[in-house]
Formats: sequence, C-alpha cells, structure tokens
Amino acid sequence: MPEQKITLPIAGMTCANCAMNIERSVKTLHGVTDVSVNFASEQASINFDPEALSVKDLVDNIHRSGFTVAAAKIELPITGMSCANCAANIERAVYKKITGIVTASVNFATERLTVEYIPGVTSANDIVSVIQQAGYHAILPDEVVDGEDAEQAARAAEIKDQTRKFVIGAIFALPLFFLSMGRDFNFLGVWSHAPWVNLLFCALATPVQFYTGWDFYKGGVKSLKNKSANMDVLVAMGSSVAYFYSLAVLIFPSLGDHVYFETSAVIITLIKC
Repeated sequence: MPEQKITLPIAGMTCANCAMNIERSVKTLHGVTDVSVNFASEQASINFDPEALSVKDLVDNIHRSGFTVAAAKIELPITGMSCANCAANIERAVYKKITGIVTASVNFATERLTVEYIPGVTSANDIVSVIQQAGYHAILPDEVVDGEDAEQAARAAEIKDQTRKFVIGAIFALPLFFLSMGRDFNFLGVWSHAPWVNLLFCALATPVQFYTGWDFYKGGVKSLKNKSANMDVLVAMGSSVAYFYSLAVLIFPSLGDHVYFETSAVIITLIKC
C-alpha cells in the first residue's frame, strides 16, 4: 500500500516548542516517514505507512503528548444490513477507503455507524458515498424527506418493501409446500405424479426465488466483492442449489425424478418472515 499523507488540525499549542515536541513524539512511531508541525497554522503534516499504523495511532500519540486533534463525531443510521458480517464489511470499507477516519464502529442491532473523523481531511458526504459503494445506505443527520424524519422514512420504506416480498413469497410458497408434501406422502391422487405438476411447481417457485429472494443475491454479491461471506451468500447458495437442481431435472429427466422447488421457496420465505 502506498504511503499516505494526512494533515491534522492541532489544538493546545502555545509556542514553537510545542510544535517541536509533537514532531519528536510522532517520529517515534513505527511507520512514520516524515512529520512537520506548523505552529502558525496549527497543523501537523504527517507521512506514514497505513499498513504499519492508523490515523487513530497518530491521534492517540498527539493526545498523549498533551495536545488535541480537532475531530468530528457523527452517528449515521444504516439500512440494507442483513447480518453482523455486513456491519464488519462497512467498517472495513470505511477504514480502507477513507483517509482521516479515527474510529468507525457499526452496531448491527441498532443499525447505526458511529464514526470519528478529521473534518479537514474527509467529510460526512465522503463517508456516506463509501458506504453506498459498499452496497448499503447511510442517512445524513440533516437529510429531510418531505418534512419527515429521514431515518424514519427510510426504515418505513424498507419495512414496506420486505413485507411486500414476504407476502408474495408466502402466496406462492404455501400452496407449493402443501402440494409437494401431499404428493410425497401420497395424500394426493395419481394425477400429482404427472409431468405437468413439476412444471406447476417450477412456476410457483420462480417468483419466490427471483423476487422474494432477490435481496439475498444482491447482498451476496456485495459481500463477495468485499472478499467476505455473509448470511446472504449462504441463503442464495442453499436455495439456488435446490432450485437449479430441480430445474435441471425438468430439462434432463435422466438426472432423476424428484424435484425440490418447495425447499428453495420455503427457505427464502421463512427467512424473509
């Protein structure tokens, strides 16, 4: 990773000797290649190896020297997370792609990112942009949607979308489940073993797989792009195996005579519940 340069605003200096003290202290850190503190502008320009130390290490060192780095702290509501690994992905993206981040912590339970950053180096808009590039959505505190609270509006929209997808999934998955189980346990007549019944099962399973379950595919791709795997990857893989194997049986009957369309549909619908 190439060397980074960051300019930190310093508070608490009273003379040129204070600047020299900060320089001496920061130079002791492994990974710092150059440091220059300007007493007049109250700024410290530091060249450092980001693989050897972080911005937080620099800030902590300056604080231990008795001075203060002016940093801003904000809390951003996050939407689009499906598991704790999504929270880790966001933290990783923020630390990796933004210079000037002191601390970043995502609470999956409350769906919030708490981040401390250097205002002159980065901004809240930059943080939101990186989160969106990672496949999630962050809401700035001053965002307003039609006079309503932005966070509340976003949460309501997400709940409405997920509820609609669950209802659609249940409408198709329930009859598919009962028909399939009825056939497996011989509760239905001979007609249930006719080839066209498998086509009916496929027709019922397909909207569940690619409408109700589409979020799992999108979330899985985002996670893999971030070089990790989350629950979305697991659900997408598990349901896809059942669905596409069953589809292959329809196209190539020599592969077998049993389909598992109800398995993929029920998995997706139950998890959406």
